[in-house]
Amino acid sequence: MQSWIKLLLVTSLLLPLAACVSKPAGVEPVRGFELQRYLGKWYEVARLDHSFERGLSQVTAEYSLREDGGVRVVNRGYSAKTGAWDEAEGRAYFVGDEHTGYLKVSFFGPFYGAYVVFELDKDDYGYAFISGWNNSYLWLLARSPEVSAAVKKRFLEAAAERGFDTSALIWVDHSGT
Repeated sequence: MQSWIKLLLVTSLLLPLAACVSKPAGVEPVRGFELQRYLGKWYEVARLDHSFERGLSQVTAEYSLREDGGVRVVNRGYSAKTGAWDEAEGRAYFVGDEHTGYLKVSFFGPFYGAYVVFELDKDDYGYAFISGWNNSYLWLLARSPEVSAAVKKRFLEAAAERGFDTSALIWVDHSGT
Protein backbone atom coordinates (compact mmCIF):
# COMPACT_ATOMS: atom_id res chain seq x y z
CA MET A 1 0.00 0.00 0.00
CA GLN A 2 2.85 2.39 0.77
CA SER A 3 4.18 2.06 -2.78
CA TRP A 4 0.84 3.35 -4.14
CA ILE A 5 1.05 6.35 -1.83
CA LYS A 6 4.60 7.05 -3.00
CA LEU A 7 3.54 6.70 -6.64
CA LEU A 8 0.62 9.07 -6.07
CA LEU A 9 2.87 11.59 -4.34
CA VAL A 10 5.52 11.48 -7.06
CA THR A 11 2.87 11.74 -9.79
CA SER A 12 1.23 14.72 -8.10
CA LEU A 13 4.60 16.46 -7.84
CA LEU A 14 5.63 15.76 -11.44
CA LEU A 15 2.30 16.47 -13.13
CA PRO A 16 2.63 20.28 -12.86
CA LEU A 17 6.09 20.03 -14.42
CA ALA A 18 4.74 18.03 -17.35
CA ALA A 19 2.00 20.63 -17.84
CA CYS A 20 4.66 23.27 -18.42
CA VAL A 21 5.53 21.73 -21.79
CA SER A 22 1.92 21.38 -22.89
CA LYS A 23 0.30 23.81 -25.36
CA PRO A 24 -2.51 26.25 -24.63
CA ALA A 25 -5.91 25.33 -26.07
CA GLY A 26 -6.20 26.49 -29.67
CA VAL A 27 -2.44 26.87 -30.19
CA GLU A 28 -0.93 24.50 -32.74
CA PRO A 29 2.75 24.53 -33.71
CA VAL A 30 3.73 25.20 -37.30
CA ARG A 31 4.66 22.26 -39.52
CA GLY A 32 7.55 22.35 -41.97
CA PHE A 33 9.74 24.05 -39.36
CA GLU A 34 13.41 24.30 -40.36
CA LEU A 35 15.73 24.76 -37.39
CA GLN A 36 18.73 25.79 -39.49
CA ARG A 37 16.74 28.74 -40.86
CA TYR A 38 15.45 29.63 -37.39
CA LEU A 39 18.91 29.84 -35.80
CA GLY A 40 20.50 33.24 -35.26
CA LYS A 41 19.45 36.50 -33.69
CA TRP A 42 15.84 37.53 -33.14
CA TYR A 43 14.47 40.76 -31.65
CA GLU A 44 11.60 40.65 -29.20
CA VAL A 45 9.04 43.05 -30.66
CA ALA A 46 6.18 42.35 -28.22
CA ARG A 47 5.50 40.18 -25.18
CA LEU A 48 3.13 39.60 -22.33
CA ASP A 49 4.68 40.70 -19.06
CA HIS A 50 6.29 38.15 -16.77
CA SER A 51 8.79 38.35 -13.93
CA PHE A 52 11.87 37.13 -15.75
CA GLU A 53 11.76 39.93 -18.35
CA ARG A 54 10.02 42.64 -16.37
CA GLY A 55 11.43 46.09 -17.10
CA LEU A 56 13.78 44.95 -19.86
CA SER A 57 14.17 46.77 -23.17
CA GLN A 58 16.25 45.99 -26.25
CA VAL A 59 15.49 42.28 -25.73
CA THR A 60 17.00 39.76 -28.11
CA ALA A 61 17.14 35.99 -28.35
CA GLU A 62 20.00 34.17 -30.03
CA TYR A 63 19.65 30.53 -31.06
CA SER A 64 22.54 28.23 -31.99
CA LEU A 65 23.16 24.49 -32.12
CA ARG A 66 24.43 22.62 -29.08
CA GLU A 67 26.81 19.68 -29.33
CA ASP A 68 24.12 17.36 -27.94
CA GLY A 69 21.74 18.18 -30.81
CA GLY A 70 19.71 20.68 -28.83
CA VAL A 71 19.50 24.43 -29.21
CA ARG A 72 21.49 26.96 -27.17
CA VAL A 73 19.27 29.90 -26.24
CA VAL A 74 20.71 33.22 -25.07
CA ASN A 75 18.17 35.87 -24.06
CA ARG A 76 19.49 39.35 -23.42
CA GLY A 77 17.86 42.62 -22.40
CA TYR A 78 18.74 45.98 -20.91
CA SER A 79 17.48 46.98 -17.47
CA ALA A 80 17.17 50.75 -17.06
CA LYS A 81 16.60 50.17 -13.34
CA THR A 82 20.05 48.62 -12.81
CA GLY A 83 21.75 50.26 -15.79
CA ALA A 84 23.06 46.86 -16.88
CA TRP A 85 22.44 44.10 -19.37
CA ASP A 86 20.67 41.00 -18.11
CA GLU A 87 21.45 37.71 -19.85
CA ALA A 88 20.13 34.19 -19.42
CA GLU A 89 21.36 31.07 -21.18
CA GLY A 90 19.15 28.07 -21.67
CA ARG A 91 18.73 24.97 -23.75
CA ALA A 92 15.89 23.73 -25.90
CA TYR A 93 14.90 20.40 -27.44
CA PHE A 94 12.13 19.35 -29.78
CA VAL A 95 9.07 17.90 -28.05
CA GLY A 96 8.17 15.81 -31.10
CA ASP A 97 9.67 15.69 -34.56
CA GLU A 98 12.18 18.30 -35.70
CA HIS A 99 9.90 19.64 -38.43
CA THR A 100 7.29 20.85 -35.96
CA GLY A 101 7.84 24.19 -34.21
CA TYR A 102 7.29 22.77 -30.73
CA LEU A 103 10.20 22.75 -28.30
CA LYS A 104 10.77 22.64 -24.59
CA VAL A 105 13.20 25.17 -23.14
CA SER A 106 14.96 25.33 -19.81
CA PHE A 107 16.78 28.16 -18.08
CA PHE A 108 16.47 26.66 -14.61
CA GLY A 109 18.02 23.22 -14.19
CA PRO A 110 15.72 20.31 -14.97
CA PHE A 111 12.58 22.46 -15.34
CA TYR A 112 11.27 22.97 -18.88
CA GLY A 113 8.63 25.22 -20.36
CA ALA A 114 6.90 25.01 -23.73
CA TYR A 115 8.12 27.03 -26.70
CA VAL A 116 5.46 26.81 -29.39
CA VAL A 117 6.01 28.54 -32.73
CA PHE A 118 2.40 28.93 -33.85
CA GLU A 119 2.94 31.23 -36.80
CA LEU A 120 6.07 31.82 -38.85
CA ASP A 121 7.08 33.76 -41.93
CA LYS A 122 8.08 30.64 -43.86
CA ASP A 123 9.42 32.63 -46.84
CA ASP A 124 12.10 34.62 -45.02
CA TYR A 125 11.83 33.47 -41.39
CA GLY A 126 11.43 37.19 -40.74
CA TYR A 127 8.95 36.92 -37.87
CA ALA A 128 7.56 34.30 -35.49
CA PHE A 129 4.65 34.17 -33.06
CA ILE A 130 5.57 32.20 -29.93
CA SER A 131 3.50 30.83 -27.07
CA GLY A 132 4.49 29.26 -23.79
CA TRP A 133 2.58 26.51 -22.01
CA ASN A 134 -0.44 28.71 -21.27
CA ASN A 135 -2.01 31.99 -22.38
CA SER A 136 0.19 34.02 -20.03
CA TYR A 137 3.21 33.62 -22.30
CA LEU A 138 3.28 35.24 -25.74
CA TRP A 139 5.99 36.77 -27.90
CA LEU A 140 6.38 38.36 -31.31
CA LEU A 141 9.95 37.86 -32.51
CA ALA A 142 11.47 39.30 -35.68
CA ARG A 143 14.83 39.49 -37.40
CA SER A 144 14.77 43.28 -36.97
CA PRO A 145 13.58 45.45 -34.06
CA GLU A 146 10.65 46.77 -36.13
CA VAL A 147 7.93 44.93 -38.04
CA SER A 148 5.41 46.20 -40.55
CA ALA A 149 1.93 47.33 -39.57
CA ALA A 150 0.59 44.26 -41.40
CA VAL A 151 2.66 41.87 -39.24
CA LYS A 152 1.56 43.68 -36.05
CA LYS A 153 -2.07 43.44 -37.16
CA ARG A 154 -1.73 39.73 -37.98
CA PHE A 155 -0.03 39.10 -34.62
CA LEU A 156 -2.83 40.84 -32.70
CA GLU A 157 -5.49 38.93 -34.64
CA ALA A 158 -3.76 35.54 -34.28
CA ALA A 159 -3.15 36.08 -30.56
CA ALA A 160 -6.73 37.23 -29.88
CA GLU A 161 -8.15 34.26 -31.83
CA ARG A 162 -6.21 31.96 -29.50
CA GLY A 163 -7.36 33.63 -26.29
CA PHE A 164 -4.35 35.81 -25.41
CA ASP A 165 -4.98 39.16 -23.72
CA THR A 166 -3.62 41.48 -26.40
CA SER A 167 -4.48 44.58 -24.35
CA ALA A 168 -1.71 43.56 -21.93
CA LEU A 169 1.02 43.36 -24.58
CA ILE A 170 4.28 45.22 -24.05
CA TRP A 171 5.78 46.62 -27.24
CA VAL A 172 9.50 46.37 -26.57
CA ASP A 173 11.56 49.53 -26.76
CA HIS A 174 14.56 49.08 -29.06
CA SER A 175 15.45 52.78 -29.36
CA GLY A 176 18.89 52.14 -27.86
CA THR A 177 19.66 49.35 -30.34
